[in-house]
Amino acid sequence: MADIFERLLKNYGPIGQHRERAHGYFAFPKLEGEIGSRMKFRGKEMVVWSLNNYLGLANHPEIRKADADGAAQFGLASPMGARMMSGNTNFHELLEQQLAEFESKEDAILLNFGYQGMVSIIDVLCGRHDVIVYDAESHACIIDGLRLHPGHRYVYKHNDLEDFEKQLQRATALIEKQKAGGILVITEGVFGMAGDQGKVKEIVELKEKYDFRLLVDDAHGFGTLGEKGAGAGEAQGAQDGIDLYFSTFAKSMASIGAFVAGPKSIIDYIRYNIRSQIFAKSLPMPLVLGNLKRLELLRTRPELKEKLWENAMKLQKGLKEKGFDIGKTDSVVTPVYMKGGVEEATAMVMDLRENYGIFCSIVVYPVIPKGHIIYRLIPTAAHTDEDIRLTLIAFEETKKKLDAGEYKVEAIPDMAEAQ
Repeated sequence: MADIFERLLKNYGPIGQHRERAHGYFAFPKLEGEIGSRMKFRGKEMVVWSLNNYLGLANHPEIRKADADGAAQFGLASPMGARMMSGNTNFHELLEQQLAEFESKEDAILLNFGYQGMVSIIDVLCGRHDVIVYDAESHACIIDGLRLHPGHRYVYKHNDLEDFEKQLQRATALIEKQKAGGILVITEGVFGMAGDQGKVKEIVELKEKYDFRLLVDDAHGFGTLGEKGAGAGEAQGAQDGIDLYFSTFAKSMASIGAFVAGPKSIIDYIRYNIRSQIFAKSLPMPLVLGNLKRLELLRTRPELKEKLWENAMKLQKGLKEKGFDIGKTDSVVTPVYMKGGVEEATAMVMDLRENYGIFCSIVVYPVIPKGHIIYRLIPTAAHTDEDIRLTLIAFEETKKKLDAGEYKVEAIPDMAEAQ
């Protein structure tokens, strides 16, 4: 009989294999100081492009006060127990009501976490006869929810409507053959890596031709897209066609928690059947009160979203003018595509941090194909013109070094020893 631990220690995984050299620098870095566009990393001030603090609410004075007041009044323990048993309050229900109204849906249910919430929603909605059709570039929380699904699932090429319809036809044929089940389509409002919006409007239009329900994960669209910030559905004029609208508080709201909104009858079904909420402690009161305040600012301070987009457009325009490939993003998420291997990528990251004071996230193989590098920049309302100017200079100069082969090194530096 094999020892489980022994098997794990023989294969730490594609990322974990670099843990001893990368920990604390490339993986699990520690940013210090007040959350904002400038923070400290290993004692040096950095312009930070890695935080999903889209509207700059993390350190907004009204938000900090609401968080502090909630903690002082209730503490983190209140309410005690799962909501179904003893953890429900008027404030939890008020937040659900306001979220539903904001998203133009009948009802909404709070979820403790975004990742866990999406996994649980898929689990509670679909049985073994149901078929799920989903985008190939879906977030990991969707993929993990699919792993729990006992029935069939069909993946379509990213934002490829022709392939999407082909998979819908396959799903429809299977449902007709087995004479049981239904179809759930899952897409994202904004794909967090590439920044392109999901084809929500076009998918909704296909409801006239096919029988399915639509679940949209709009983690990056909520608060950033649409006239009032209600997300990708609002931006594309397709909100009414979204059957279930999901988002997390971890992005625009700079908080913890999530929600799903939709028809009252279905939200009620979810409320009484979603295991991750029925058997988990209720969202703590300071978070609920803080999220109420965040939603209030999201609704009443359009200048926050305007500043976010102003910064995003300046950053994206500057990158394109300097010849960078930022793909097909039509959101504030700003990817920068380059050519190079893991060694070049890590050397370039070090140069950006150590010599230019720029901190941003990088994605390399095995997450993306070999020979490619993606920097993902997350603009926020808190960034300044000077932050953008310094970043554009840094990217222009380091790109020249990358193209000249100056970042070719033998191996990933041992950052653990360098600490």
